[in-house]
Order: sequence, then C-alpha cells, then structure tokens
Amino acid sequence: MSVSAVCETSPLTWYQLAEGVLKDRPLNRDDALRILRADDDDLLAILDAAYRVRRHYFGKTVQLYYLKNAKSGLCPEDCTYCSQSKISEAPVEKYAMLNAERLLDGARKAAESKSRTYCIVASGRGPTDREVDHVAGVVRQIKEQFGLHICCCLGLLKPEQAVKLKEAGVDRVNHNLNTSERFHDEICTTHTFRDRLETLDICRNAGLELCAGMIVGMGEVHEDVVDVAMKLAELNVESIPVNFLNSIDGTPLESVHQLDARFCLKVLAMFRLTNPRAELRVAGGREVNLRSLQAMGLYPANSMFVSDYLTTPGQKAELDFQMIADLGFEITAGDYESSRLLSLWNGSRA
Repeated sequence: MSVSAVCETSPLTWYQLAEGVLKDRPLNRDDALRILRADDDDLLAILDAAYRVRRHYFGKTVQLYYLKNAKSGLCPEDCTYCSQSKISEAPVEKYAMLNAERLLDGARKAAESKSRTYCIVASGRGPTDREVDHVAGVVRQIKEQFGLHICCCLGLLKPEQAVKLKEAGVDRVNHNLNTSERFHDEICTTHTFRDRLETLDICRNAGLELCAGMIVGMGEVHEDVVDVAMKLAELNVESIPVNFLNSIDGTPLESVHQLDARFCLKVLAMFRLTNPRAELRVAGGREVNLRSLQAMGLYPANSMFVSDYLTTPGQKAELDFQMIADLGFEITAGDYESSRLLSLWNGSRA
C-alpha cells in the first residue's frame, strides 16, 4: 500500500486536527468523539492541539467572570442537578430579587476581582416584567459606575423582555442547554430542550450576544456531550461555559460522581476545537473535578469564574490570580478599560 493510501485511511493526528480548524475546516463528529475517547497517553498532545487554536484567537489572555445570585431558591422547575429546584432538599438560601444596592455592591466586587463580566443570575422559570424592569434599571447604573460587561441569566424570556434588557445595556444573556436534546428529559421535565432553544432565538433576535453551555457528568454519554458542542457551533454562540457536575447533597444527583480530571480536560479541548472562536469558560465544578489539574484547563479555555458560584463556594480569588500568573497568562478586561478595573482592585487592597 502506498504512503498516500495510508494517509487517506489513517485518522488525522491531533496536530492536524488543530491545523484544519485554523484553516476553517470544522471538526467533524467522529473526531470530536475520538477526543473524548482518547487514551490518557494522548492527553498532552490533545491539549497542545487545543492550545494552538486558543492561542490563535485569544493569545495568552484570560477573561474573568463574577457571579451574583440575585434571586435564590423558590424555583418551580425540577432540574435534578440544581440545589434551588423544587425537588431539592439542599439547605440553600431562599430570597426574592435583591435590591439595587446589593446588586451594585456585587458589581463593585466584580470590578475588584478583575472581572470583565458581571453575571446577574436569578432562579425561577422566567422573570416577571417587574423583575426585568428592576434588573434593567440596575444595569444602567452599573454601566455608568463600573463599565462592566453584563450577562443576565433570568430563565425563559419573552421577546419584549429581551428587548428591554438589550436597551438597558445588557450585553449578553446566559441560557445553558445543559445537556443534549436526547438526554434532556432525564434531568428536567418542567420545560423542554426546545424551550431553551426558543429563548436563545429570542435573545439573538433582540440583538443580545448568547452565552450557552452544558453540565458534564450527569449520566450522559459521550455522544450527548458532542451533540451539545455541535449545537452550540450551529448557534454560533459567543460564550460557552462548560460546567462539571458538583454533586450537591439533597439533589437527585447527589450520588453521581462519574468524572475524572483527565476526561474533563478532554471535554474542554473538544469544545475548543468544535467552537474555535467562542469564548470558552471552565465554569462550575472546576475546583472539585479538575483539582490539581485546574491550571491545565486554561490551555483550551480562555475564561473562568472567579470567587463563588451560585450556591457553592469557589477557590479564593488570589489563588486564581496566582494560577493565571504561573501559566504566563494575563487577565484581560477585553474591550473595557482594564487599567480602571485594576485600579479599583488595588484601591480595595490598600
């Protein structure tokens, strides 16, 4: 058999996959699955391939996000992974939408934490018009005082609500797919996968950027993970948070622990190669699933949360800053005035 014939039938190397992506050849489904199923001995080569693409589009920059749980618990949905759902017995705080003062305080902490983006997250199926008006009013103040990039995660939205958020200065709406369409009914029955896609369509039509990702480790199979990555590429989302299940006592998934750190890194690499231009965020569950390999997650990902998550604590911000510095990477505020945000941080330490 000739050398050329062997090349035609042999799978591409990880390096060749990266080169193809950089030449605008989309990663196909078989190769995406091959990454997830790869032997651990290939892990460094896979991360190198993902980093080639990450470095091409984002250099050595890392964008930080800061979460504010603006409304906690009190949710009528039955998502099995969530400590705030109606079927959860987890001891979480329950409170209605925070007032403007507390949301503004969260924005100040986001700036002090070197974050580019402040995420306002509310539990529930979807917001009332009054809640949207409240958030819109606070966003206008945040933009004036801090100039932060704003991402809102408020549940299922109506078209007029999305327009109102856009007009107030909201840059992006987060609405995760969470899992594949095939597996969705296994984790939630009170809304459908199509409901989630409809909200993303509504937000796109309103001129908002899209932030959508998934939770890995809920009992899905490799094909489901690839399905989500491919769907997000089809939707051309601007930002992808990849969460790794942090099993919370009191939820139906409290005993599910199927992830290891090496597989998590393969997932991040696969998402980078399937969505090369998207901001890729290593999100919830980073600390408990990646553990000592956390830093390696930033070779495919270019974004991360800093400080705490919605109902679970995160790593101390100072450790995140040190991890980024140890990698030789730098925190960026993106299109916003990074020096101003850094001065706010330095002033808070004085």
